[in-house]
Amino acid sequence: MDGVPETTRPAAFASEITAFAEGGRPTATFLEGGIPYSENAFWTARQRQAHPIHEISYRACFKPQLPAFFIQRLTAPGEAVYDPFMGRGTTPVEAALLGRRAAGNDINPLGVLLTRPRLAPPTPDRVAAALAAVDWEAGGTDPAELLAFYSPTTLRRLNALRSWLDRHAPLTEDNPEPVADWIRMVALNRLTGHSPGFFSGYTMPPNQAVSVAAQRRINARLGQTPPARDVAALIRKKTRALLAKPLPSPVLPFRLTTGPAERNPAIADGTVALVVTSPPFLDVVQYAEDNWLRCWFAGIDARSVPIARHASPAAWQAMMRDVLAEIARVLRPGGHLAFEVGEVRNGTVLLERLVWQAAEGLPLDRLCVMVNRQDFTKTANCWGVANNRRGTNSNRIVVMRRR
Repeated sequence: MDGVPETTRPAAFASEITAFAEGGRPTATFLEGGIPYSENAFWTARQRQAHPIHEISYRACFKPQLPAFFIQRLTAPGEAVYDPFMGRGTTPVEAALLGRRAAGNDINPLGVLLTRPRLAPPTPDRVAAALAAVDWEAGGTDPAELLAFYSPTTLRRLNALRSWLDRHAPLTEDNPEPVADWIRMVALNRLTGHSPGFFSGYTMPPNQAVSVAAQRRINARLGQTPPARDVAALIRKKTRALLAKPLPSPVLPFRLTTGPAERNPAIADGTVALVVTSPPFLDVVQYAEDNWLRCWFAGIDARSVPIARHASPAAWQAMMRDVLAEIARVLRPGGHLAFEVGEVRNGTVLLERLVWQAAEGLPLDRLCVMVNRQDFTKTANCWGVANNRRGTNSNRIVVMRRR
């Protein structure tokens, strides 16, 4: 299995986690609330350098080292890896890079738009040729409120590009022209930022777009007028950066869908070897508000996207129960689930416990909760129970196996 030692194959996964000591420290194991925990620096950005194609901004996404850890240990090349809350597509993209069949879903159509082009990307030369064919003077300056972010010249160019994309990669097309699909994906990630590498003047990054009123306040505070940007040049530059390293060839078939995580009829029963996912964390992240400008550019009505927001832990847990039942349906016997949750409300709500309880009675064996210690942890005592109780900047992953 990709050269992974025998000790890390599925039957021995829990034991391998307990014995894990690659960072020079033994895994801390403890029982709390009736749940077995294993804590260590299981992966870091320095241990395994991620492919630059992952460098797409999205709010509250995990790093590619997380799915890679599980994909390499719990699947074989050619098997299917699925994420029902794929967001920017970290899990499916990493699965494809590792020679697995990628599958992903998200309630927001942006998920497919951000993921699909990176599973079968065009060459930089083809992108440059397509951009040269755009009539950059064909756009207008509506809506005028966006002049808070863009110069009139830039807004005209963005509208010209939107019109070109409507013709070459319409949202209603399941298999749009790949080069146009890629150009839209890159443009969605250059809309706003705090450097000349973005289309806007100085502002927040594209994964957290501020309101028009807030941007006007930023402009007034900085005394700035949004500068004109060469949209085509910035897309070419970002394309070269994303494709700076070779990609596997050929790309295995993949499946991406838009819809609720609780039911995805496009995924057949028992066909998935591994699910790696991270659901929305209660009402902590405002995905719709953060992505309003991306939705405008893509032609998506952000108000129509039924993103679930649960203020109460009980409501969130009820949704997770339905999601876990669906995951149990698509997993093959012996398949695994790595369900990443975060610490919310200053550590007073431990979502991994709600997930653990929600799996009760489902055909899922609950193996453990892995706590991946981050280099930027806030607590000094990062190897004991106090770390778990007080909360840190860490990944918490509930690991289960399909019976």
